[in-house]
Amino acid sequence: MAAIDEANLTVPMMKLELVPVADVDRAKAFSEKAGFLGGTDNRPSDTMRVVQFTPPGSACTIVLGTGMGDIPAMTPASVKGLHLVVDDINIARDALLKRGIAIGEVTDFKTVRYAEFRDPDGNSWLLQEFPPEVRQPGQSFSKGK
Repeated sequence: MAAIDEANLTVPMMKLELVPVADVDRAKAFSEKAGFLGGTDNRPSDTMRVVQFTPPGSACTIVLGTGMGDIPAMTPASVKGLHLVVDDINIARDALLKRGIAIGEVTDFKTVRYAEFRDPDGNSWLLQEFPPEVRQPGQSFSKGK
């Protein structure tokens, strides 16, 4: 069996981006209403528009846009279960409710808790909380090392 070269197993930083939407302006307004940050809006050409927002505390930017080849051809409402991992689901859910975002009740599976909401295109988003007693080192909001 060949030896494993640990140096070649390092994975570079990766950021998940892109949500298909039908109307960039409507999606931008929803992201602002949800309290997402940044809001860059670039038009590199007459046919291309790239809008980016970042959920507070996230290393992942959400990209909305048009004129980006096959990417905008994705069907709006086709993305299901985009996870926004939070430290306290009740605080996060209340914050969205106060901003006028319709969001479901918290579902508690004992080892993970969820609350679902949808953007104007019907893409589904989930707030996700791992209760402190089940968090593992390296996992979001883990206190371990």
